[in-house]
Amino acid sequence: MTSSRTGRRGRVAAYGIAGVVLAPLLAGLQAVPAQAASASSSWCGGLRGPYQKQAEKFLGRKADGRQSAGDCRAIRSFQVAHGVYPQYGYAGPATWKVMKVVKKQRSAWKNPNRAGRCPTNRGRIACVDLTRQISWIQDGRHLVKHPVPVRTGRNGDETRTGLQRVYWRHKNHVSSLYHSKMPYSQFFDGGEAFHAIGGSVWSAPGSHGCINMRTADAKAYWKLLSVGDDVYVYGRKSGT
Repeated sequence: MTSSRTGRRGRVAAYGIAGVVLAPLLAGLQAVPAQAASASSSWCGGLRGPYQKQAEKFLGRKADGRQSAGDCRAIRSFQVAHGVYPQYGYAGPATWKVMKVVKKQRSAWKNPNRAGRCPTNRGRIACVDLTRQISWIQDGRHLVKHPVPVRTGRNGDETRTGLQRVYWRHKNHVSSLYHSKMPYSQFFDGGEAFHAIGGSVWSAPGSHGCINMRTADAKAYWKLLSVGDDVYVYGRKSGT
């Protein structure tokens, strides 16, 4: 607990709340799921997609626009690791869309707040950029938690923008509205909360407003944030 948080914790109302249901960000930062690793030895469709050359370049392979067996396995491994379907190595629109999102997320690693959109004068704050689908934590200008990928609200259930505060935390929360598990829930705006999900944070179409996270990232946020800490959401998710 830092001095920047002093006096910023309010009382948490003792009542339940209806929750909302809602691969790696950088190579080497998180192990690829076992099923993705095994994809390299599995059947691969071998079809050349409309984004073949772009996918090859993104994956660091020879960008010749020709579908080799190695290209197919690499694309399929990415699809499995990021929850993109179908998963047979075809570089189609869905795969390229996720690759573009991941590319933006990777470029934000060292300095996610380069544009200065998230306030740096409020002490500890969790920043959420809907455009890049990332979140990070800073304390003043100090980066406390590097950006992690998130999945925010879908079209019609957009995550609300603006400055809020964490007002309630429930480690083993279950949504009373959708009857879904929401581990490590930290509510900051009505029924909107940071919480872990079992599926892919890159999968479409998105949540019902919550900030979906990988389990390891939700656990890290649980340790770093407390009731009273600020949350700032800005930007606009593609397709909303």
